[in-house]
Amino acid sequence: MTASASEPDDTAGPGRPTGAVYDLVVIGAGPAGLAGAVAAGELGLSVALLDSSTRPGGQFYRHPAPALGARRPEALHHAWAAFADLRRRLDAIGADHLTGHHVWSVVQENDGTWTVHALAGADGSADAPLRIRARALLLATGAYERHLPFPGWTLPGVVGAGGAQATLKSGLVLPGRSVVVAGSGPLLLAVASSLAAAGARVPAVVEAAGYLRYARSPRALVTNPGKAVEALVHTAALARHRVPVRLRSAVTEVHGTDRVEAVTVTRLDRAWRPVRGTGRRIACDALAVGHGLVPQIELAVAVGCATRSLPDGTLGLALDDLQESSVPGLWAAGETGGVGGAELARTEGETAGRAIAARLLGHPARAGATAGLRRRRDRMRAFADVMAAAHAPGPGWTGWLTDDTDVCRCEEVPAGRVREAVAEYGARDARTVKLLTRAGMGWCQGRMCGTAVACLAAAGGTPEPPAERRPFAVPVRLSTLAALDGPPSDPTPAPDGATDPAAS
Repeated sequence: MTASASEPDDTAGPGRPTGAVYDLVVIGAGPAGLAGAVAAGELGLSVALLDSSTRPGGQFYRHPAPALGARRPEALHHAWAAFADLRRRLDAIGADHLTGHHVWSVVQENDGTWTVHALAGADGSADAPLRIRARALLLATGAYERHLPFPGWTLPGVVGAGGAQATLKSGLVLPGRSVVVAGSGPLLLAVASSLAAAGARVPAVVEAAGYLRYARSPRALVTNPGKAVEALVHTAALARHRVPVRLRSAVTEVHGTDRVEAVTVTRLDRAWRPVRGTGRRIACDALAVGHGLVPQIELAVAVGCATRSLPDGTLGLALDDLQESSVPGLWAAGETGGVGGAELARTEGETAGRAIAARLLGHPARAGATAGLRRRRDRMRAFADVMAAAHAPGPGWTGWLTDDTDVCRCEEVPAGRVREAVAEYGARDARTVKLLTRAGMGWCQGRMCGTAVACLAAAGGTPEPPAERRPFAVPVRLSTLAALDGPPSDPTPAPDGATDPAAS
């Protein structure tokens, strides 16, 4: 069931256009994308699965390259069997798994089909733009880390919590010998237990929130016992390694000259304001820090998909009961609709894959076929909302920032300049601050500093969620844009031997 750029392919069901048009393109090969591709492929659709990584699994199932010789890559994961099953089934359906493909734009054509624009290569450096056509689109683009700045956060040795886990899983590398893990969210427990198991000393896990808010939603806890078991497993691992967990606290300063030498941990009040006189210095040579995840929705927002505010102040896509967005023909699954973990992502991906197959094959959507999936999804989504609310940053965190603390690392814009734009020039939103200070105009396009700038612009009020509206999802050369008016590129072999259909 592989579409070719040069030969018609009518094997994927009635009514499918001839030529190089897939039934479905899935963007993202994490748990949600894999589940969606497998579900659709097993029901008879031709599928192309695009991902920027060279191996499937996304951030959650990131694993070492074969050259590293890891004997048991599954040791750094739970639910590895679910991933192994999806990988086996993906191979069985004959989907085109296009690795090393960086999607920078999607366009819905007048006939309702989709054109996916991508760059190939490990860093997207291929000269010719790739265009892949499909009748339906499933976005499973995941999320990126949310960062709240503090004095010293730009020192070498300060890494994202998710980044520390990613380098351990993919490269078997520790960020340091003595690593403090800080921020907010359940990811911290998983990161700390993984680092400790791999041989790092973890002086402390520093959680800015508490866990009492979970108790306010007993139904979500009772109906998701697996989450409690998972937390107990990580907590037991930390206890074995004698790692203390400090709640209602935050790293408010990093000390060092050429790299991290120590951190100051300060108690927080319920609004996340630092409590004076409670700072304690902890020696370490690395800090892994993160304050949750932000859904990666640029591709969907660029084509007009509606969004919804999530309990932690971020934006996710507004999706219907079968994971379809407000733009017909575009579905989404996983963390694009809100962060909830790998099991929820797999469930949403399978729901979307089944719904897409029913639509394209002309079958009426049967409620019974996905009823069990939707009940499981709703149960896990309810827990995800509780989790997001429990770890949402409090408004007082900006009290950590001195005026000379860089907020926008790309453009080197300090907090004092942002505060000046608010107090002296009347800025009240992140966009105005950007125009006055250049905060958010750098390489990351506001992904690193967007939350901080929005909070400072709100001046103690409720910040607006970052708009996530960017014309391109990844950096694109002007030569690539100029080449769009020319003929489509020839099919390019993907690293795993698949073929890229490049259709105009």
